[in-house]
Amino acid sequence: MTAASDVPRLRVVTREVAAVEDVLGYTTSYDPLYWSRRGDALAAFGTVLTEGPGFAIAERWREIAAAAEIDDPVGVPGTGLVAFGSFAFDPRSECPDSLIVPGTIVGRRGSRSWVTRIAFADTPDDPEPELPPRSPYGPHWSATLGPGAMTPDLYQDAVRQALAAIDRHEVDKVVLARDLVGSLPAGSDLRRLVRSLATAYPDTWVFAVDGLVGASPETLVTVSRGTVTARVLAGTTARGADVDADAAASLALATSPKNQDEHRFAVQSVLASLRPHTSALVAEEQPFTLKLPNVWHLATDVEGVLSDAASSLDLVTALHPTAAVAGTPTAAARELIHRLEPFDRGRYAGAVGWMDASGDGEWAIALRCAQFGGPPSEAAVVGADTIALTAYAGAGIVAGSDPESELLETRVKFRPIVEALA
Repeated sequence: MTAASDVPRLRVVTREVAAVEDVLGYTTSYDPLYWSRRGDALAAFGTVLTEGPGFAIAERWREIAAAAEIDDPVGVPGTGLVAFGSFAFDPRSECPDSLIVPGTIVGRRGSRSWVTRIAFADTPDDPEPELPPRSPYGPHWSATLGPGAMTPDLYQDAVRQALAAIDRHEVDKVVLARDLVGSLPAGSDLRRLVRSLATAYPDTWVFAVDGLVGASPETLVTVSRGTVTARVLAGTTARGADVDADAAASLALATSPKNQDEHRFAVQSVLASLRPHTSALVAEEQPFTLKLPNVWHLATDVEGVLSDAASSLDLVTALHPTAAVAGTPTAAARELIHRLEPFDRGRYAGAVGWMDASGDGEWAIALRCAQFGGPPSEAAVVGADTIALTAYAGAGIVAGSDPESELLETRVKFRPIVEALA
């Protein structure tokens, strides 16, 4: 427990405002802080606090929230004291975890919009929160991309090594990723990438947190007033070129023993992690096929009732990494990933999302994403000609996987971020 004198005291004021259509316009162009799905959105700017590293910050957040003065008559998810978080896939990563408390948040949920101001309690009184000026969008831009450390040939070789490890019973499943690297002009408005993803993939969690930008279809966990939900995705195939081919692709995925096995490992991983914190935990008996613009996924929804005082970030700690992004058994799979992938995943396949003072929040697995500027602290490169970026995509390897097919799966999964960058 931190000494009371070491806990920052924050003053938080939320006020409802007239309907805000373009929430994204209220974050910065060079380092956007944003979260959206199906029209609900949070955009923020200014940094009051940055906490980290590691998931030990869950307890630190409880102390900060308990000490805060919160004036929030709106009372819907995303109002009051909110922090945005982004965490590395592997604790050995050189990429730091971060929990960011912004100075101003503009939000929309359903028909309601609001502004939240957050400041230290001992600063001079601020006026009532008002909608800040909206920042105009910069010109369109495009990025160049090419093979990263894990080239297509190296990726297929890594799959073969993973299959050998499965044959030796080291793991039942392992998720292997590869990378693309590139650059874009310095000063590019990254909100254009965010808007492109949100427009093309409205059913995903679209995020921009500390230089990590993406559109994830996979809910790691949400907590809202005692209800816990998650969505497990594992098993993927490309969409068909026409209606008949698309229906055939969906059916083939749903009846594929290889994909069913991969999916079952992922569901069991999530249920085992959530059971100690929930009651009435249920999952559908059979996965359904989830249709996205570029792929079909096997998906299972999980729901339960929170049975202890765990926050959404505590559940992130319990769940991460799931079998869907690491493998089974998880510890052995993560070690195999560490051996076979010639790069640091950073925050790819880690947790990204937000939480409020009560511990409620929404967290996704950081997929279909790119990290800008190398380490997140360098996301906005000032005075340079270009900004570096790395994009990631992976595939689950189980007995019976084919190296060429797994490579093709990563190409399909790269499509959302690659097309948006173009």
